[in-house]
Amino acid sequence: IGRRPVIYVGLLIFAAGSVLAANADSIWGVIAGRVLQGAGAISAAVMALLSDLTREQHRTKAMAMIGMSIGLSFAVAMVVGPLLTRAFGLSGLFWATGALALLGILIVAGIVPKDAGPLQHRESGVAAQALWPTLKHGDLLRLDFAILALHAVLMASFVALPLALVEQGGLVKEEHWWVYLTALLIGFFGMVPFIIYGEKKRQMKRVLLGAVTVLLLCELYFALFGNSLRTLVLGIVVFFTAFNLLEASLPSLVSKVAPAGGKGTAMGVYSTSQFLGAALGGILGGWLYQHVGLGGVFIGCAVLCAIWLAIAVTMREPPYVTSLRLPLDAAALADVGLVERLKATPGVADAVVVVDEAAIYIKVDTQQVDRTSVERLIASAPAA
Repeated sequence: IGRRPVIYVGLLIFAAGSVLAANADSIWGVIAGRVLQGAGAISAAVMALLSDLTREQHRTKAMAMIGMSIGLSFAVAMVVGPLLTRAFGLSGLFWATGALALLGILIVAGIVPKDAGPLQHRESGVAAQALWPTLKHGDLLRLDFAILALHAVLMASFVALPLALVEQGGLVKEEHWWVYLTALLIGFFGMVPFIIYGEKKRQMKRVLLGAVTVLLLCELYFALFGNSLRTLVLGIVVFFTAFNLLEASLPSLVSKVAPAGGKGTAMGVYSTSQFLGAALGGILGGWLYQHVGLGGVFIGCAVLCAIWLAIAVTMREPPYVTSLRLPLDAAALADVGLVERLKATPGVADAVVVVDEAAIYIKVDTQQVDRTSVERLIASAPAA
């Protein structure tokens, strides 16, 4: 039915959930509204629309921007949420989220560029033939676990941190907004130098490991030294810097690591892992707080970060490549040696021909080979 109708329906469902929660007179009504909001998840459709609207060589940067937006939206919500709740109550907060969902529909309808329709190719969505290779790809699985662990740690930590600010920091919940605003601003700008360093120096694995280590140390810091407002604020600022860095860089890493023609499928599995992690984190945080208190939540998150770090260490340095999708004529399709010749070309990391699309997917290092050179090599295919 197309990307946009799916997005519209998802946002309408989310808005309906907001209305239900806003009018609830019991906790069960709020839970029902939140469940309905969750049923309106549109990330997969948004990613697919993004794929339709961007060229291959810009898609990695676009996905990184989406990742940054997700991290930024969480931080903004932590700032604005308490302010709205203090001014208008909990029902006012849900009315605001419903209004934002409707605003999202207007933005998609009126501002987001129109596409010619869904591009039916392997990188615009999940391809059945690419699913199994994706699920058995070691480095992709490591990145899927990374986003699962990141959001699990985030949700579990924010079961405990607001309570710690009240109980240990003596800060009433209505004043939490300035803590999150400070963390948002410093964390957002603080991550930029590390992303630039990782991409320019081709050291993204080092940056990834460093950020995970910082998250681990933050959780231990909260558990051992989070007994005053000053220490808690400092820890939250550092936590958000590492979180924003990971949230922005992980989608780009998935795009780099995914096999040629498998980016859409890899992003589908990645998005599923992200939301699964958020759900598991909320459950884990609540269970740990109930049984072992605030310190237990932070120690549990530290253990998860340690497991994540042990897994991430074994990941290979990601290839610094750009994805291309090029059309093939009949002669090129009939050239059985085309893929091998391309793979033997310096700077070509991977290539796969999809006969049904009359196209080839190629991953290239643009510092070694450019699009024109690849097109010239394809055009040199022997006549059928």
